Amino acid sequence: MIQHGIYRYPNMDRVIYGQPFPAALAAERDRCGAVRVFLMAGGTLSRQTGLVDDARSALGNHLAGVWTDMPAHTPRNAVIAAANAARDAGADLLVTLGGGSVTDAAKMVGMCLANGIADPRALDRFRAVTGADGITSRPPVAAGAVRTISIPTTLSAGEFSSFAGCTDTDTPDGVAHKESFASPTMIPQTVILDPAVTLPTPEWLFLSTGIRAVDHAVEGLCSIAGQPLSDGLAMQALRLLGRGLRACKADPTDLAARLDCQLGAWMSMAGSQVGVPVGASHGIGHVLGGTAGVPHGYTSCVMLPHVLRFNLPVNAPRQALVAEALGRPGGDAAASVADLIAALGLPGTLRAVGVRADQLDIIAAGSMHDRAVHANPHKIEGPAMVRQLLDAAW
Repeated sequence: MIQHGIYRYPNMDRVIYGQPFPAALAAERDRCGAVRVFLMAGGTLSRQTGLVDDARSALGNHLAGVWTDMPAHTPRNAVIAAANAARDAGADLLVTLGGGSVTDAAKMVGMCLANGIADPRALDRFRAVTGADGITSRPPVAAGAVRTISIPTTLSAGEFSSFAGCTDTDTPDGVAHKESFASPTMIPQTVILDPAVTLPTPEWLFLSTGIRAVDHAVEGLCSIAGQPLSDGLAMQALRLLGRGLRACKADPTDLAARLDCQLGAWMSMAGSQVGVPVGASHGIGHVLGGTAGVPHGYTSCVMLPHVLRFNLPVNAPRQALVAEALGRPGGDAAASVADLIAALGLPGTLRAVGVRADQLDIIAAGSMHDRAVHANPHKIEGPAMVRQLLDAAW
């Protein structure tokens, strides 16, 4: 059988890696010709490091505003507040310095600016809706004219995607819901990978988001609809992350190992950039994050090995590639991933990351409204099957 398909390159100009970010940021600002830059940075990063001051200096008198108040999981009200501040500042370029919540927030801010969104409930018109049958509808979204330069401090790799997660905390049932938004221009225009900016990132956060990147690569490589280019990059991503994360655990100051991890995180997203569907680890993870407040890296730590075991009957040859890339040719993919998680000292159960037993049925039901669950290689027929996975991870 002849392979066939279409590979669509993402709407991203460049990735700059291994260079100090202040000089790279100043050069990119010049290249873009932006004159009013709105900087979005993590609050802890702003309070406890000098990195935000470095960004301010790099932008000079082109800095039009700074936003450092974005909570985890990118809640709607904070997104709208940031968007209104960027609009008032007359922003013509966004810059992010921080982790996944800040990265997603800038994507949402750009969408709000392009679509005249100034109120949290107005986001209802632009969110993706996935029914319990797995059918997803996405409303049209106007392309954004205000693009982003992203400087990530973690490895979750959302800066390489045109999708954003945003949490609705004001719901009729009182349960927070993580929602998906997308537009081709939501992907950053430029990403700057400077390993030095990751040094202040707490160890648990850096390493666990590294497992999130492993999850991107694993579920992309095991996808029901892979791409030849992304398959090759996923294999290399796992090689880089497998050795890089262990090296960072052994020596947190190893900048070469940190750059390996950053490069691996970048490569792990090659499939997601072009629509290669991921599976239940991601889908359940979205609900664990939005509903139970579990950090995204931790969701992958607790779910990925169990999803691999669940899928093994239908994709064993693909899982063999995962084990090979993680240094265990002929080994078991689930065990290879679980051993890496344990070697990094990361949690492996839902209990360990704060999920309560009375939340499991809510999480199982909510997961059936995530498109990734319906794209899982081993078909998931309903909440009861999700609950089996949650019980295994409990």
